[in-house]
Amino acid sequence: MRILSHAHGTGESHGIDLAPMLDFVVNLLIFFIITAVFVKQGGLEVRRPSTDSDRGKPSKSVVIDERGEVAIDGRPIDFRAVRAHVEQFKAVDPKGGIVVVADEQAPTGAVVAVADQIRLAGVSDITFTTTQLVKPQ
Repeated sequence: MRILSHAHGTGESHGIDLAPMLDFVVNLLIFFIITAVFVKQGGLEVRRPSTDSDRGKPSKSVVIDERGEVAIDGRPIDFRAVRAHVEQFKAVDPKGGIVVVADEQAPTGAVVAVADQIRLAGVSDITFTTTQLVKPQ
């Protein structure tokens, strides 16, 4: 009987051919790169003032400190009273805006609650600014 030399010959193992797998991975990579270009990510739309005419409008500032306490014109108030103060300001000047000055460490819930009260008062011109407030000693 004849023994096949290539079956048990030298004992070398050739292993698995990885070339088809690499071709498949490269094709997947090319597919994902091409499709990722067409994905649009949503974001916030920000309207910035384009002229200097907005600078002349009077505004009232609402200050929120790091503990979430609210103050208008330097007087501390409850955030539920913000709506009444803003309605009074709007009665005096219907085109006036509100500036919300929040501390960097202010709770987000407090800022959102104040913004909601301002919008409920009928003011849509709200400007937000963030700063680290320094209290006088």
